[in-house]
Amino acid sequence: MTFNIPETGQQRIVIIGAGFAGLTLARNLSKSNFQIVLIDKNNYHQFQPLFYQVAMAGLEPSSIAFPLRKIFQKKKSVFVRVTEVEEIDTTTNQVKTSLGSLKYDHLVISIGAKTNFFGNKKLERKCISMKSVSEALYLRNLILEDYEKAISTTDYEKRQGLIDIVIVGGGATGVEVAGALAEMKKYIIPKDYKELNVEEIDIYLIQGASTLLKGMSKESAEAAEQFLKKLGVKVIKNMRVMDFDGEFVHLADGSLIQAKKVIWAAGITANTVKGLPETVCTYGNRLKVNRFNQVDSFSNIYAVGDIAYMEEEAFPQGHPQVAQVAIQQAKNLAKNIKRISSQKEMKKFYYKDLGSMATIGRNRAVADLPRFKFNGFFAWIVWLVVHLFSLIGIKNKLFVFINWVWNYFTYDQSLRLIIKPKVKHRESSGEVFLEDDKEV
Repeated sequence: MTFNIPETGQQRIVIIGAGFAGLTLARNLSKSNFQIVLIDKNNYHQFQPLFYQVAMAGLEPSSIAFPLRKIFQKKKSVFVRVTEVEEIDTTTNQVKTSLGSLKYDHLVISIGAKTNFFGNKKLERKCISMKSVSEALYLRNLILEDYEKAISTTDYEKRQGLIDIVIVGGGATGVEVAGALAEMKKYIIPKDYKELNVEEIDIYLIQGASTLLKGMSKESAEAAEQFLKKLGVKVIKNMRVMDFDGEFVHLADGSLIQAKKVIWAAGITANTVKGLPETVCTYGNRLKVNRFNQVDSFSNIYAVGDIAYMEEEAFPQGHPQVAQVAIQQAKNLAKNIKRISSQKEMKKFYYKDLGSMATIGRNRAVADLPRFKFNGFFAWIVWLVVHLFSLIGIKNKLFVFINWVWNYFTYDQSLRLIIKPKVKHRESSGEVFLEDDKEV
């Protein structure tokens, strides 16, 4: 198999990963005289900040995903290829994938990060993460399936295992998931599952540190905790999860929490790619880059976003692994690649912190902006506006806005569907046959 990419005489820029960094870079270079090859394992861009709303049946998956080919329909020099990178050959300047090998003049690695289970393979097998639309759908199915089982379960202990949920990690994702689950318990479960006593449902948020929302201000962390407690979430701080056997969560103090579902939001670690020397890898698998995002000891290989580790005067331990860093690095790199082609001097990257936000259900959010810190209804409105306008595509913005407005006034959604796609297998002869039903 081959990439079937034409040789045009243009410099070829291969971008691995179509997250915030990779997509921003491709869009900013798409009007320049380069050939851009964008490689991703999916044929769509995913808006990660709203994964939890898909998992809580608040949004359709299609509302937060956008087809890559749609974005670049009118860009003749941009080629999208859906495949996974197997290795980078730095001696021949080639990227090796299941589609074959592809030469590059400039290579940009923007493969992002995955959930960090800190080497605990059992937790990795048993817990649920949310780093993709597929995982969010899987969680949605699992929650709804367990509630379906719970209404027919008369044994109290078994029922508790089905309806109680544990979230590990008190960062923005953990806080937002806990808030969404608490609202589901308050507004949705009493209507959809009338046979259940909602008072039996317990939602636990376990944080290893002494405060929630590490990296945000003390005021925001305390406000978020109070919002969650008012919603009925049981917040446990200064506690580590040691094990999960599928029935009980084992805490560091020896106590147990009965739950069949554990959502793991306790940190991330960068994805990896073969072919780069070990010397460029730093803490959390991030690639060491200079102020121009060039990978250490390489002039034509770059890393941007969560995968990049860059030390800056204001960030001596690297930048936070958030979308704004990825977007700003990608924009600066696009300008620098253009400068290289024009034989101009590159400009160093400086991160401009635009602030942090987290939402904890309707009318509740916290915001740390460069000049202001506030929480409550106004912070919630700001969060909604920022995330709405960050989505790609007018249609997606419109659908998400309609969903949010409808949900706000009706306290309900009609998206609680358990979708189990049938898995088909293709024989070498080309014949397709059905095996069985499997969850996403």
